[in-house]
Amino acid sequence: MCGIVGYAGSGGARKVLLEGLERLEYRGYDSAGMLVWDGMRKHVVKAVGRVAVLKKKAAGCAEGMTGIAHTRWATHGAVLQKNTHPHSDCAGNIYVVHNGVIENEKELRTQLVKRGHRFSSDTDSEIFAHLIEEASKWIGPLEEAVRRAIRQVRGAYGLVAWSREEPLKLVAARHFSPLVIGMGGEGNMLASDVAALAGKSKKVLYLKDGEIAVVTKDNCRVIAGDKGEVAREGKKIEWDAAMATKGKFPTFMLKEIYEQPEVLANSLRGRVQSRGGKVQLGGLRELVPQLKRARRVFLCGMGTAFFAALVGSYILEEYAAIPAFAELASEFHARRRVLRKDDVFIAVSQSGETADTLKALLFAKKAGMTTLGIVNAVGSTISRETQGGVYQRVGPEIGVASTKAFTSQVALLVVMALFLREVRGGDKEDTRRLARALLRLPSLLATTLHAAPKIERIAKKYAKGFPHFLFLGRGYQYPVALEGALKLKEVAYVHAEGMNAAAVKHGPLAMLGKKFPAIVLAPRDALYEKNITTIKELRARNTPVIAIATKGDRKIAAIADEVLTIPAAPDALLPVISVIPLQLFAYHMGVRRGNDVDKPRNLAKSVTVE
Repeated sequence: MCGIVGYAGSGGARKVLLEGLERLEYRGYDSAGMLVWDGMRKHVVKAVGRVAVLKKKAAGCAEGMTGIAHTRWATHGAVLQKNTHPHSDCAGNIYVVHNGVIENEKELRTQLVKRGHRFSSDTDSEIFAHLIEEASKWIGPLEEAVRRAIRQVRGAYGLVAWSREEPLKLVAARHFSPLVIGMGGEGNMLASDVAALAGKSKKVLYLKDGEIAVVTKDNCRVIAGDKGEVAREGKKIEWDAAMATKGKFPTFMLKEIYEQPEVLANSLRGRVQSRGGKVQLGGLRELVPQLKRARRVFLCGMGTAFFAALVGSYILEEYAAIPAFAELASEFHARRRVLRKDDVFIAVSQSGETADTLKALLFAKKAGMTTLGIVNAVGSTISRETQGGVYQRVGPEIGVASTKAFTSQVALLVVMALFLREVRGGDKEDTRRLARALLRLPSLLATTLHAAPKIERIAKKYAKGFPHFLFLGRGYQYPVALEGALKLKEVAYVHAEGMNAAAVKHGPLAMLGKKFPAIVLAPRDALYEKNITTIKELRARNTPVIAIATKGDRKIAAIADEVLTIPAAPDALLPVISVIPLQLFAYHMGVRRGNDVDKPRNLAKSVTVE
């Protein structure tokens, strides 16, 4: 949700800021803007639309040595030039870029207007500029004015401020919205995400809630509230700039779909032994006593991460023999719960910054639960707030619609379940058998991707004239049906509903017909025969059926209109494989319908507001 970039160096600010915005565009692309200081004067450029529009408008702008920039995903105020960041105070001396939501915006705006402030936008973000302006009248350095301003605000913010009085300095503040400092290189930087810093900075430092950062060309200082300045070492960036490019692929989404065999191998490497099938998770080792006595496991996520968590709940019950419950993170913390200290909470989030998931995690911590995380972003808030966990190691996921993160999350939940099984005294031979099957998954995914040409042909057939789709699955395939429907909605803008195949008889069957196709996940698993019956029921009502079936299945081929085959695997691992055809189908449907599949309308990658 919104991308922020800040730069303080000796020159080239415009170029650095624009390149950073391009890498953060997945966080929002309603509008973009920037401020650059060239040593004599400020240059402010804003554009409605994508970063490319801003880049064109800023072609004649000075390079400068200091600047801030922002790409917006609208939450307060329409998509208009006046609502584009950076926002300024009344005199145009203080500028801010902000990601988050100010909850007491109306109250603060009313107070500021009464005191003579003039607002030029409808956004809540502009309030920061005016609060800092007021504080600057009484306090010296910009960082002190920012500190006084944020004390008046309720809500979430990742904020970077610039002042004409101290033009070579940037001041940042964070509360419940990510900010990263990039150090080294030809200057120092600030950004919402490390993606903007790769190739520019040598080390990164993640701001914590309540901290303020002061960044100049030669120095970065972190101030922790009333505790004063704190010393923390930066961490080396784990991936390079090339990982955030499309390479030979036309889109990030297609690249990330095809990366899955390789990144899944990365996720499993060192965690599952090829000999003996033993599972090792260093991030959980110190929590073995708590895991041994655990009574229940709660898994939370949002969107695709929630569907991965749902698969994980099935896996944990079957293999770790522990009651497991998956719930939308937004619901977990929104109602009264009966939680115990011998419960375990698992947060699933690619970015590690998802606001609802983070809030659920903090709720679980307050209840005294043992907290674990499955995240991709190293150093993210969720990874820091949990007691232990597992990093996904899939590299940057730039496409807004998640693909490789899902398969990695499911595979790592299998690993986690096997680890729990071992430490809780479960059958070791069953553990080793499934662990060895896990190691074969990368090659099975590579085989599944060979069906891409056929999937593209089917997508061409259904891209026009079919306004609705139904995705059906049972058991382990039910969460995959939900994920398949979400992908089609995200990138093809086609209404799709995922549900348990058994539920279709309880109402939805009334809607089906020739123009309402069903995609049925029917691999040879424990519920295979029931899915055969479902397909026959659908065909009896003239519903076109696209089936996902195990390779060589003649029964399915005889009754479905189209069949996409996948390799055989243990039931618990099939979701990692069966989701691949659904990802490719959604991708080709989106492309055929003329959509930008990397940046679907109205969506943003990292949802850091509730």
